[in-house]
Amino acid sequence: MSGSTTPTTVDDAGLRPPIDRRELVGLGAVLALAAILRFWALEGRGTWDADQGHDMLVLLRLVRDGTLPLLGPPTSIGAFHHGALYYYLLAPAAFLSGANPTIVVAEIALLGVAAVAVTWFLARSVAGPVAGLIAALVMAVSASAIDESTFIWNPNLIALSSSIALAAAWRARTTGRPGWWLLAAFGVLVTMQCHVLGIALLPPVLSLWFVTRRATPAGTERRRFDRYALGGLAIILVGYIPLLAYELGHDFAESRAALAFIVSGGTGVSISLPLRLVFVGLRILAWPLTGLLVDGLVIGVVASVAVASGLAWRTRAPDGQERAAGRWFALILVFGWVVLTFGASGLSTVTPLPVDHYHAFLDPVVFVALGLGAAAVWRGGSAGSAATERSVEPAGSARSATPDTAGPTTITVASLVSRIVLVVALGILIAWNVSIWPPTVATDGGWPAARSTGERIQAIAGDRPIQLVGLPDFKSTEAVGFPLERAGLSVAEDIPPTTTGEPAPMEPDPNAAVVVVCDSLFVVGCGGQAEDVAVAGPGAWPVTLRLVDRWLAAPGRTVSVYLPGT
Repeated sequence: MSGSTTPTTVDDAGLRPPIDRRELVGLGAVLALAAILRFWALEGRGTWDADQGHDMLVLLRLVRDGTLPLLGPPTSIGAFHHGALYYYLLAPAAFLSGANPTIVVAEIALLGVAAVAVTWFLARSVAGPVAGLIAALVMAVSASAIDESTFIWNPNLIALSSSIALAAAWRARTTGRPGWWLLAAFGVLVTMQCHVLGIALLPPVLSLWFVTRRATPAGTERRRFDRYALGGLAIILVGYIPLLAYELGHDFAESRAALAFIVSGGTGVSISLPLRLVFVGLRILAWPLTGLLVDGLVIGVVASVAVASGLAWRTRAPDGQERAAGRWFALILVFGWVVLTFGASGLSTVTPLPVDHYHAFLDPVVFVALGLGAAAVWRGGSAGSAATERSVEPAGSARSATPDTAGPTTITVASLVSRIVLVVALGILIAWNVSIWPPTVATDGGWPAARSTGERIQAIAGDRPIQLVGLPDFKSTEAVGFPLERAGLSVAEDIPPTTTGEPAPMEPDPNAAVVVVCDSLFVVGCGGQAEDVAVAGPGAWPVTLRLVDRWLAAPGRTVSVYLPGT
């Protein structure tokens, strides 16, 4: 990222050549496809568990009671939390709908479509129209990207925020317009707040900022650059005001919990470092392209190797801008790979719990890297052809003053064969993703099933208050609690310490309907033995309870309703 990457001036749209009608139609078709695949049968597609119930309860209390969240969702790697900005970003949909989960998911789906558009913009800015359309098309049909756009979860906003951060930073670098750094700062802020591991995106963006500042002439231009840099810093600091307010009122509990996790060495791993490096690297590259690596090992490895090879190839591209971008994207992936290998041990193992969201901030880079390599294959790898598609030479230079008149590159037999191979490979990749698209109805029934569970409990409880008990005790019952609270019922929960900053034990109410939610992933004996021990064992409950109803509300989730009396 030196020498050939001095800041340049481009047209007002930030793109050359200008978008023609054919490309506009192609982009519109890709975005329409992305929207259809994300909005189709949206209400029941997203999974519904404790995380979704928790997030919707926070939004419900925000819009109904005016309770401002100072912390985001709890992390799965320690007793601390992600950022509260996640909730504020979803607040508009919650306000407009009265905390209707379907409308909140619709906002997430819309942001997923926007991520496709921004990824297109970034790839096109670097390597021209073909790169942009291929990156956008693969992201539009990606089973992983579709899944991340169709349910409520804090990492699901990162595809857009990360692509915004990268696209804005790259435009700031190549256009010499420092105002782009403000947008880049906001994108980095959202990425870091939606998942704590998103902080790994900050150093690569800062590296590009440092290179750009060093290339900015001293004097008026650099002072202007520094003012925008301070503005970007202010955006990030303002975004952490809720966390600071919480820390000041709770003896810096979050900082102490994070520090304790780091000092303890995090969670242990059982495989050697070389194997961890290989496995984590393949997971990072394969996930956005072919889904979970262990579910499609061969195609996942082939796609990962192809993208990595293509990106390595573009780090030596004849065009200076594309070469610099390729090196920057490689730096982002390698840095994230190293950080995640040592800092997210869950990626080194295969568990029933999802962990691929740990590297969600890298997904747009993978799609763009695919676009860069594919576009170069389409051009036949000829020198200078990327610049023909996208001229971003310094203002005043001979090349920027005179349009490229080299004309179209002659299609040789070798180029034709390479294009056919590329089209076939992309067809296989798209077909694979079609075969693993998430179902139109979630396996647990999604929000409609949770709503039905709430209605069934309400019919049994009547006017009684409801007390929720989770088995195991560390598993939140908020998946069941949200539909009850949204219906206006009086609900008390035994909330685990990892779900809020200040847990309080639930005092048993002798008049309440007791609802036990048992998760068979962690508890043996759900459906009878486990629940009966929880409510009828020695000292378990102050009054005698009788079982009124029990059913499998979702795979692995048994709900039992008890009322006082014999």
